[in-house]
Amino acid sequence: MSEEDEDQPPPKRPTASPPADQVLDNVLETVLQFLDAPRDRSAASLVCRSWHRAESATRDSVAVRNILAASAARTARRFPNARSLLLKARPRFADFNLLPPGWAASAFRHWAAAVASGAFPALTSLYLKRIPVTDADLDLLARSLPATFLDLTLHLCDGFSSHGLASIASHCRGLRVLDVVECDMAEEEEQEVVDWVAKFPPEPTNLESLSFECYAYLVDFAALEALVARSPRLSRLGVNQHVSLGQLRRLMAHAPRLTHLGTGSFRPADGGEEGLNFGEVVTSFANAVRARTLVSLSGFRDHAQEYLPTIAVVCANLKNLDLSYAPVTPNQIVMFIGQCYNLETLWVLDSVRDEGLETVAISCKKLQSLRVLPLDAHEDAEELVSEVGLSAISRGCQGLRSILYFCQRMTNAAVIAMSQNCPELKVFRLCIMGRHQPDRVTGEPMDEGFGAIVRNCSKLTRLSTSGHLTDRAFEYIGKYGKSLRTLSVAFAGDSDLALQHILLGCSKLEKLEIRDCPFGDAGLLSGMHHFYNMRFVWMSGCKLTLQGCKEVARSLPRMVVELVNGQPENERAEGVDILYMYRSLDGPREDVPAFVKIM
Repeated sequence: MSEEDEDQPPPKRPTASPPADQVLDNVLETVLQFLDAPRDRSAASLVCRSWHRAESATRDSVAVRNILAASAARTARRFPNARSLLLKARPRFADFNLLPPGWAASAFRHWAAAVASGAFPALTSLYLKRIPVTDADLDLLARSLPATFLDLTLHLCDGFSSHGLASIASHCRGLRVLDVVECDMAEEEEQEVVDWVAKFPPEPTNLESLSFECYAYLVDFAALEALVARSPRLSRLGVNQHVSLGQLRRLMAHAPRLTHLGTGSFRPADGGEEGLNFGEVVTSFANAVRARTLVSLSGFRDHAQEYLPTIAVVCANLKNLDLSYAPVTPNQIVMFIGQCYNLETLWVLDSVRDEGLETVAISCKKLQSLRVLPLDAHEDAEELVSEVGLSAISRGCQGLRSILYFCQRMTNAAVIAMSQNCPELKVFRLCIMGRHQPDRVTGEPMDEGFGAIVRNCSKLTRLSTSGHLTDRAFEYIGKYGKSLRTLSVAFAGDSDLALQHILLGCSKLEKLEIRDCPFGDAGLLSGMHHFYNMRFVWMSGCKLTLQGCKEVARSLPRMVVELVNGQPENERAEGVDILYMYRSLDGPREDVPAFVKIM
């Protein structure tokens, strides 16, 4: 061996290659991280076991849209690295007081215990919707959530009070989001209310979003102002009706980078506020315009109409405007809506009348989502909006993707015009409050209008029907509604044939809500082939029998068939009041109230 050879480093020994299946798992996990859509990820998980493993390991955002259908333990095993959880309990029809109190009273308890035990160690975000939540649940969460936890949203929840919010504020010190949205909180005696805003840590916070517009009690404004002042990242703020217009101005001065603002009462405090005048309010909104950040306004829960025009200076930047708590008149909306030419989402009360909707149609050409809600939700209420307003919107806002429209009467012609002018509609919810109302001009059923919607709007995924509808309307829906995923039906149809058209024709249907329709066992049993593909079926006030429901439960053992007595004080000897049926991975729940019978 030469001297030069001795100077060379020894040759490297070949390293062992990782197993082929480990390489495949690593590649799959890397690829799946770029797959965001839940449906796509779910489809990928069904390919084979290795894909299932990789998808489980990389899913960081998990939605359980019925917590009665999947346990917390199963979810934690399936998605051990979940960082974001969205949980839902009650179906939407529960919003109309169709479910007795206590139907899902303890449903969240097991989830709260699972989080407390560390089942979701990477959890940073929790979104709860239509779930009964107690103060004890919130306290347990607050004391056990990881230090990295950032976001808590309670939407349409009930059962908790200021004490629960105080626990969250005290213990979740890194909180970035605390949003309490449209919740029905527990009533408290005045002396029992806790000043939960003052429970946030005294040092600067990481808060980016704070919303409590539905909170019924007074908050200490000094504590709120101090909290906003030491939250430099705050971009979303929604305050309740006890915050006056003068106080709102002070909060806005401390949070110059707000993108979303819930205004509270939008009126001066009782007895007036020193230094508050129209010009000062305009100046506050003008400052927001200069920052070019404010894109969403809501609140106006007890607004003083003379101050409403002050928002005009910021309207050009707005993409979202929620006036669903403000009975704005046609003369009032015209003062600012003309500046809303970038508006994409608008919620209003029907107090704007047809004239107000015509003004919206002229000004808001970029509108994509519209809700027209009832000031008085009774069948015999005064008619404020009609087919005239709907027709104006369809002509002027042809990029519309979603509409919810409450009215007393309607015409087929107006609905057909909307289907032709707005073919990109994905959501069409027409709520004619008078039952079985025909076309107000011709007296014909509303079949052709809804038929046109499903025929011309091929992207439609959600449909709510109303008015006088025969089986022919549902024949149209079954034939053309191939993209429908959610269908709500009330006071409609002639026979079981209508339900058969739906269940045999709408192959992508996931959620079916039916109330007060003449549908019985024959209609229900026609969907046996499809129920395992659906998230739930709700039928109340129909013609179902106990025998028919037993047949479904016997034939589809993985479906939970709940029969609910909507009036527990009146024992029903026969017949079915409410059928709520959903697929379940863990079988029937254990905490069944006395007014619920599981087949």
